[in-house]
Amino acid sequence: MPTAADPVTEGRWLTGGRVYPQIADRLRERIVTGEFPPGSVLPSEASLCRTFGVARNTVRRGMALLEAEGLLVTVPSMGRVVCGAGPTVPYRYQVIAAELRGQIEGGQLAGGAAVPSEAELRRRFAASRNTVRQALSVLEREGLMVAEHGRGRFVRS
Repeated sequence: MPTAADPVTEGRWLTGGRVYPQIADRLRERIVTGEFPPGSVLPSEASLCRTFGVARNTVRRGMALLEAEGLLVTVPSMGRVVCGAGPTVPYRYQVIAAELRGQIEGGQLAGGAAVPSEAELRRRFAASRNTVRQALSVLEREGLMVAEHGRGRFVRS
């Protein structure tokens, strides 16, 4: 809903080649003043497009700036949520990756040891195959484990 600070109600539309920083500034101001308190969900992209009189991609770029600053986080099936003072709730794959990383760094999974299978990890964490694969992919990118075709995944020596 337009407020007095919005360009639509003031009769001015945001214009120019770099409008998205202006949108980020206005949303940041609303977050700081408490209009959008921590834990609240921002209006939809379509609603913000109507409010600011801009294209959806422009709104997305403005919100990406706020996400990079740590003011917002995108939560699947909820939208963009204002971050609070405390830590944000990690995704399930991050929890799985963190536990495996801890086991590798703590020595429970030594160099060269086989990493539990996807099926075992799915049972242990009550997670989907894609969630487990995403966690394993994170650890592979970090260089903590390696996948050998037809053999499985192993802790990097």
